[in-house]
Amino acid sequence: MTTVKAPENPEDDPRVKAVFDDIRAIRNTDFINNIWRYLAFDPALLEEVWRDVKGVMAEPSLLDPLTKEMIYIAVSIANACDYCVHSHTAAAKAKGMSDAQHAELLRLVSQAGRTNHLLNGMKIPVDPAFDTET
Repeated sequence: MTTVKAPENPEDDPRVKAVFDDIRAIRNTDFINNIWRYLAFDPALLEEVWRDVKGVMAEPSLLDPLTKEMIYIAVSIANACDYCVHSHTAAAKAKGMSDAQHAELLRLVSQAGRTNHLLNGMKIPVDPAFDTET
């Protein structure tokens, strides 16, 4: 159940409309997903989150768009964000992620989680070779 109410006519606010128009232009679609519709309850927060997401996910960088989506999926799984797992899996598939790549990603996330839990439970000291300060 949501903790905030999405505005009924969010684009009546010019700040919200500007963000939604930018989302449409960047993504080349008329679809505005729920995260943005619900964040519109606070136009300043909406602007801030969109600016930061756009800066990481839409602007060219050393990582290709599919890799970014797959990283977002992995972090979303680790953080148990059902919404983000679904939305970034859809985005990754739209960017060309195959079923085989998705399965490999899930194996990797699962294995990383397992070894993370083991190491957290055992509190093994970090090898000096891994310490970047030495």
